[in-house]
Amino acid sequence: MDTDAVLALRPALTRYLSEFAPCMGRRSNCRHLETYVCGQMGPLERKSVEPIALDAGAAPRTLQEFLEMFRWDHEALRDRHQRRVARRHGHAAGIGLIDETSFVKKGTRTACVQRQYCGAAGKIENCVVSVHLGYAAPDFFTLLDGEPFLPEHTWAADAARRREAEVPEGLVYRSKAHIALEQVRRAVGNGVRFGWLVFDEWYGAKPWFLHELDAMGQTYVGETPRSFRVWTREPRLRARRHPCDAQRRSGARPLTARSNPMAEVASVLAFSPILREQPWTLYRVQDSTTGPLLWEAKRIPVWLEKDGVPTRPHHLVVARSVLNRREVKFFISNAPPRTPVTDLLFVAFSRWRVERLFEDGKSELGMDHFEVRKYQSVHRHLILSCVSHAFLAEVKQREHSKSPGADGESDPLGHAGAGAAVGERTPLLAPGR
Repeated sequence: MDTDAVLALRPALTRYLSEFAPCMGRRSNCRHLETYVCGQMGPLERKSVEPIALDAGAAPRTLQEFLEMFRWDHEALRDRHQRRVARRHGHAAGIGLIDETSFVKKGTRTACVQRQYCGAAGKIENCVVSVHLGYAAPDFFTLLDGEPFLPEHTWAADAARRREAEVPEGLVYRSKAHIALEQVRRAVGNGVRFGWLVFDEWYGAKPWFLHELDAMGQTYVGETPRSFRVWTREPRLRARRHPCDAQRRSGARPLTARSNPMAEVASVLAFSPILREQPWTLYRVQDSTTGPLLWEAKRIPVWLEKDGVPTRPHHLVVARSVLNRREVKFFISNAPPRTPVTDLLFVAFSRWRVERLFEDGKSELGMDHFEVRKYQSVHRHLILSCVSHAFLAEVKQREHSKSPGADGESDPLGHAGAGAAVGERTPLLAPGR
């Protein structure tokens, strides 16, 4: 966004940020907040602390201390941001987007940095990884939460590195899936309601993660790896035998599944007569930023395993690209039994929205430009990036509602506009607006 566009939006931005004033403590912190958010939205080539401060006529050291040590409650700011999104953009079929992104960094002193798989580089690289929760309504989508992932051995267990990067004393190692669950629970506690959650196969590979979502009453559609195991017929149960059974009192004993074994979903597709004999059905779905694509799909009920016994029936959806039949995706869902396949596919392929959120955050807001080293600074930067993105998303939503033909198509869930082709990527705000 150019300078004129930022200046034109400044009054609206000031009103928007005033909603977060109760979280900022001193009035000077409110000014630093506006400086930082304006810098993220502005035309700077690099949007780290020093360029933002110099462009605004502020002292770089002061803005760095605003992120690093000044007293303001970034967690309360995040909660207020989530409540605002819930209040203004809540939708019964809103989709929660779970994913992670990465930021290439040099050196070893930035909090949470280590050599690990880096999606931004497509290889093992020195980087910081963060876990995020996004939200997509029919005509609005933004980031709700973001948190650095603290690696277990190189950071969580290294007292010296923790002290240098000022990692909070009470912060322990949590897997990315555990972080994602905390983010979902926190957003729900702040009033956000997800009609669905969607995530990739890294999260979908973990049965315990799926069981936790199910226990929350949260409907999901998650991609799973080819090795994910299911039952295609509900197994019978029997009491688990134990050498000491004869000496035990009579009564209920733990049950275990009997007869048919669990199978990997790839084997189910290849060998299960239940799935193999079902014809492929053609669907037109939205995928990434390239617009509508054609996929063939099949769906059967399957059962997962929890504590040695089968769960209630779940959906296994197998989708095959029409353009490349070797490209096969497997999705698991706990949606009600009569949920149409079109709904399941629409949610499954809605993950392009979180990729777009990361792309916007990095290309337009400098989400990957941070040059701070302390843990709190990195965490605050990620939360402020959520707040900045939501403001621009609201501006774009208003611009879209004023444009002719803004109603768009209806997606498979009946949302106006959400199923329309995305087409070529456009920035959050066109230059000069």
